[in-house]
Amino acid sequence: MNDAPNAVADTIEAPVRKTGGVKIVGILGILGGIALIVVGLVVWIMVSSQLRAENITVPDDAMAFQGQTVAGPFTAYVQADIIQHHALEASGGKTYAELDRDDPVRDTMMNASFLRASLFTSVVSFGVAVFAMGVGILAIMFGWALHRLGSTPVIVRRSTVSTT
Repeated sequence: MNDAPNAVADTIEAPVRKTGGVKIVGILGILGGIALIVVGLVVWIMVSSQLRAENITVPDDAMAFQGQTVAGPFTAYVQADIIQHHALEASGGKTYAELDRDDPVRDTMMNASFLRASLFTSVVSFGVAVFAMGVGILAIMFGWALHRLGSTPVIVRRSTVSTT
């Protein structure tokens, strides 16, 4: 005789709605992404306008953008490069640290270094602004996906096992 119980599984399906937190996180992600994009744009515009206000024109012997006003990351980089080129020509190929303390060209090299550092700082600022905008776009995408998931009904299947 078989004493093993017969198991019968009954499946109950019921929609469960506990997704409010996910939707809120999604909305916060979207809002944070918008804020990052706005801040990135503000930084880009501010740095660009400050560079433009200096009225720096890329010289004709630069590798690119000759005659253009320095106002963006590429023109700033090219300007920094040509400043180094001109400064090394003036010093006979020696850097600031390699020149004697009494060498009159040392001041020129120091100014060139300061100008290059300022231009490279603007290049980095443009990069940070683009990075912030990119992270903002990703935050909006993830926020939208979370919000969408929070709007989808969740079905929970519960089984009951009975013995007969």
